[in-house]
Amino acid sequence: MKLSLAAKRVVAALLAVVAAVVGVWAAAFPASFYADFPLPGRHWVSTLGAYNEHLTRDVGGLYLGLLVLTVWAVRRPSVAGMSVTGGAWLVFDAQHLLWHSLHLGAFSMVDKVGNVVSLVGVLVLSVLLLVPAREKAPTSQ
Repeated sequence: MKLSLAAKRVVAALLAVVAAVVGVWAAAFPASFYADFPLPGRHWVSTLGAYNEHLTRDVGGLYLGLLVLTVWAVRRPSVAGMSVTGGAWLVFDAQHLLWHSLHLGAFSMVDKVGNVVSLVGVLVLSVLLLVPAREKAPTSQ
């Protein structure tokens, strides 16, 4: 499977949206993020332990850092830039998915599925930035 650079820009834009939502929420409103992520009533963060403002703001900062890199890749698309962006996301996503997959016991089935599906989805987007780029079609003269 190969993806065009245009397709990779769309993938990166989706990752940028994820990074912006999580990053701004966790960094600017850590108590709300702790209590209400991913939606009010779901409690994916608060179910896993005590509130830690420092840790929550740091997670927000991590996502905002990924946002900067990802927006740069969208605005200045190149094969190398998309690969670096995908690699950075993948390093984070792989361990994030693994940790959460090993700590699903406290959740309802709906939240277990939601956790895994959302984390796998972001992981897949990250991997898509790493697949080989499709060559541009030759232009006729």
